Amino acid sequence: MLVSYEFGKILNIYFFDSIILKYRKRFEYNYVSLLFQFNMKINLSICMIMVAALSSCAEAQENNKLVESQTEPKVVKAEEEWKHQLEPEQYRVLREKGTERPYTGKYYKHSEDGIYVCAGCGAELFTSNTKYDAGCGWPSFYDAEEGKVNTNSDQSLGMVRTEITCAKCDGHLGHIFNDGPQPTGQRYCVNSASLGFKAKEDSKK
Repeated sequence: MLVSYEFGKILNIYFFDSIILKYRKRFEYNYVSLLFQFNMKINLSICMIMVAALSSCAEAQENNKLVESQTEPKVVKAEEEWKHQLEPEQYRVLREKGTERPYTGKYYKHSEDGIYVCAGCGAELFTSNTKYDAGCGWPSFYDAEEGKVNTNSDQSLGMVRTEITCAKCDGHLGHIFNDGPQPTGQRYCVNSASLGFKAKEDSKK
């Protein structure tokens, strides 16, 4: 009886050890398999992120090249050069951000067809098609040539306004207001001293 009992214990131990070993191996296999799949997914995600980042960088570089190719080079001169080139009133307005007296400017009542250019560098800023009489005493336009006019915050004289400058030479042009006609609703209020003019025939040359 004792032998049978001991033999039974051995069989039970062997049986349960076999079951435990079997499921342990299966668990270890599943664990390793899941871990491998998880690592594969992580690596794949990292690769996709890196590819997307590289693509974005390449696209940004191409866009920058395109912008650079379409943008005119800036005109940068010493103040003495500007003083020598410009008339005193032009220098006061363009370089010192002055304002001419209303109703006195050369282009206030001007109505010829053509293009208004920067008096400092010659950049084409406004067309006669967008000029209108705002009754404010300065030449007014409801739109500017694309990319040719920059805006800056101006808090001088105790007021908060938006200054407009030539994008090519940074010359002061005037200010922009939101009381213009459609389709833009804007009024580019410009000093005549900051402008030059090319008649329609001349602008085609």
